[in-house]
Amino acid sequence: MKVILTGSIAIDYLMKFPGLISDHLLPEHLDKVSLSFLVPELSRRDGGVGANIAYNLAMLGGKACLFSTAGQDFPDFAKRLQAVGVDTSCVKIIPDKFTASFFATTDRNNAQIASFYTGAMAESADFSLKDAPFEPDDFVMISPTDPRAMARYIEEAMELGLKTLFDPGQQVISVDADLLRRGLQTAHGLFVNEYEFELLQKHTGYTEAELLAKPVFSVITLGEKGARVHSATGEVFVPALKDLEISDPTGVGDAFRGGFLRGYLGGLSLKTCAEMGTVLAAACIQECGTQVHHFTWDEFVKEYRKHFDDQGELDTIGKE
Repeated sequence: MKVILTGSIAIDYLMKFPGLISDHLLPEHLDKVSLSFLVPELSRRDGGVGANIAYNLAMLGGKACLFSTAGQDFPDFAKRLQAVGVDTSCVKIIPDKFTASFFATTDRNNAQIASFYTGAMAESADFSLKDAPFEPDDFVMISPTDPRAMARYIEEAMELGLKTLFDPGQQVISVDADLLRRGLQTAHGLFVNEYEFELLQKHTGYTEAELLAKPVFSVITLGEKGARVHSATGEVFVPALKDLEISDPTGVGDAFRGGFLRGYLGGLSLKTCAEMGTVLAAACIQECGTQVHHFTWDEFVKEYRKHFDDQGELDTIGKE
């Protein structure tokens, strides 16, 4: 059983601003904002939603197949993903473009201003899920990428009868409301943060109860408060880890998803899955870069058990 990940592949340019972005926003002049921040630090890292989830899932022994587009600069990036077990054979290289790029400036309170260059990602809508190496038990995760590709994959997943994990992220506002509803109606699992959950209700017209009744499970991440998981058996809440040395918040939600999915593919309880995601999210936020943290399986289990009690569940899967 594997997850076919359709989300973006990107290069992250992460900058740290030692002040507060809010100090330089004038509420009475937001219609003519002109700001430039002098940043003392810049890091260039591998990133992108699909690649980040794949990295975290594969690092813990899960089967991750990246189905996305990248540019002429992808070969070294691919080698680093392959080193942790990610299948990159379905990544389409666009030879006359560069891999998508994410430029983020983060202040000392972790407020962030970012821009995204689509690059090769813009070509992802030209590739069909019908060409993905899916098997009956596999999942397809529809995560942020070019909105046209997301629309295509929602429709094709329905047509092909594939089990989907719906992770609309920041593209909630870019995807047609009717398409969002169709994506939710066929989703096996839903992943959103608090704000995206509110946006989904606004754009689909569903109430909270109606929205939560559709997938088999729904994961709502709550930032520093933790995460809650809804299913037919009720709600599970898992707190975030405390007293962390925060380096950069980029990719934390993706790390959570990768950890959660490793547990889910292994047949573990939703509570343990969410706790696994929480441990990887904590590791990610303490590094500058979304694919910098690393665990062997034994190291991960040891770290997990510093904070949570799995009652032996992790021993049932191990690192394949």
